[in-house]
Order: sequence, then structure tokens, then C-alpha cells
Amino acid sequence: MTEKTLIELNIRTHQHTDMEHVIHICMEHVIHIWKECGLMRSWNNPKLDIQGKEKTQNDLFFIAELSNRILATAMFGYDGHRGWLNYFAVLPQFQKSGYVKQLLEFEEKILFDEGCPKINLQIRADKKEAINFYNAVG
Repeated sequence: MTEKTLIELNIRTHQHTDMEHVIHICMEHVIHIWKECGLMRSWNNPKLDIQGKEKTQNDLFFIAELSNRILATAMFGYDGHRGWLNYFAVLPQFQKSGYVKQLLEFEEKILFDEGCPKINLQIRADKKEAINFYNAVG
């Protein structure tokens, strides 16, 4: 039996800063991850989605880094009744490595600590792997 040690991710809130070039670089990394994970749709402007989240519950917009490289994102929301998970994405080469579950558990704890009793999840029907993952983790 082989044992795999999971390196812990550095998970932090997406930082808004006044330095324009830092904002642009981070935003481009986040958008790249969303594209790689097939989350982009023609009717959504990802830059506006990021800017909107920076204005509303920005403490629930997370990025995960490994060796100073952004490899995952998650936007959560909580309206006082239920939580929502949006733009939850891990670069494909890091999927099935335990990082998805680690990030999800981190996010769930944040919401539950805020008093959120349940989290709603919407998955597009064509995302079979995501559906299978969430069915497996409950």
C-alpha cells in the first residue's frame, strides 16, 4: 500500500489592492483557471464577476496557491438562509489529488462558522465529472 501525503494548500481571500498591475495579473490567473475548467460562458463577463465579488462579500472569494502558484478558486455567498458555491475550480492537472476536497472542506467550514446551515450547489448538466465528484463527497 502506498501512502500519499497531501501538501496543504495556502488558501486565502482574493486580495483587492490599489496596485493596478497586481490586480490585473491575479485576475488573469483566475480567469485562466475558469477557462481551463470549462466554467466560462459567453453571457458572463468574468472580469465583471470578479469586480462584483470584490464589492460584495469579498471575504468569501478565495484562491488556493501551491508554491506561490494560483491553482484554484472559489466564490461563496451567504444570504443569511443558505450558502452558494460559484466558480469553484481547480486546474485540471491538480484535480484528483485531494486539493478539490481540501478546498471544499475549508470553504464549508467558513460558511458553517458564519451560521450557514446548508450550501446550495448548481452544476451544469454537461459537467459529468463534477456531478460524480459531488455525489461521491456527499
